[in-house]
Amino acid sequence: MKLWSILGNSQKLDGGAMFGNAPRALWERWMAVDGQNRIDLACRALLASPLNGKTVLFETGIGAFFAPAMRERYGVVEDRHVLLESLAQAGFGHEDIDVVVLSHLHFDHAGGLLAPWAEGRAPELLFPNATFVVGAKHWQRALHPHPRDRASFIPELPALLEGSGRLEVVDGDRSQVLGDAVRFHHSDGHTPGLLLAEIVGPEMVDGQPHGGVVFCADLIPGRPWVHVPITMGYDRNAELLIDEKRTFLEDKLARGVRLFFTHDPGCALAQVARDDKGRFGTAHEHADLHARALAA
Repeated sequence: MKLWSILGNSQKLDGGAMFGNAPRALWERWMAVDGQNRIDLACRALLASPLNGKTVLFETGIGAFFAPAMRERYGVVEDRHVLLESLAQAGFGHEDIDVVVLSHLHFDHAGGLLAPWAEGRAPELLFPNATFVVGAKHWQRALHPHPRDRASFIPELPALLEGSGRLEVVDGDRSQVLGDAVRFHHSDGHTPGLLLAEIVGPEMVDGQPHGGVVFCADLIPGRPWVHVPITMGYDRNAELLIDEKRTFLEDKLARGVRLFFTHDPGCALAQVARDDKGRFGTAHEHADLHARALAA
């Protein structure tokens, strides 16, 4: 099995919103900020092939489904569907993807499922041969969003996914389509039922897999958020997320599971580290992955 980091459309979002109650004097040490108080963010997917005999894409980024005015409002930089270009550079088309795993259905993680915007055209689902994997609890959130995050969902998307006949809603730590090759962890701090997919590592120690890779989604969007107290203003329950993150990082450190970041503009993959004061950080960072072996 090989791994690729697949860049989608990038964004510029308000730094204060991305760092919650952390002051700018702190977070501007970690991220460059422009004159509108915005920071650069990636929307990065992870491609694994073959995984359980399939070509699997973890998320799709924000894509290019927004009309021009909305694209500007949400700081989407490119007007084309960058994810499709990145897939092509890796040697794949969206038709080649057998499974798309979605941590959640906020538009910056699932918008890439849709064809680029065109005047007068209804939203159109790409990936015609893929099974779409979504967590059960989050699926209900998408069907019945709360006013706090209703604007984060694409209203037409649930019906398109269900209508495809290729939707698998997961309630547990395994999916039918991926079997034991992928283990799911669940989180509620950012949004109910966030699905954190771990590609199971090759080594078993005391009955636990070691050496895998986990897609951190919005539990840990990038390196600055590895620091446990740092959360986003977009998180529904910051205190819960902090507790979940600590447990998550302790587990990944103990089992040597590497972190894959979707929103970090400069880092795709890193190992969990911990300093002598007990603070979590990262080590052995990689900006991108090109047909990288899981155990490399």
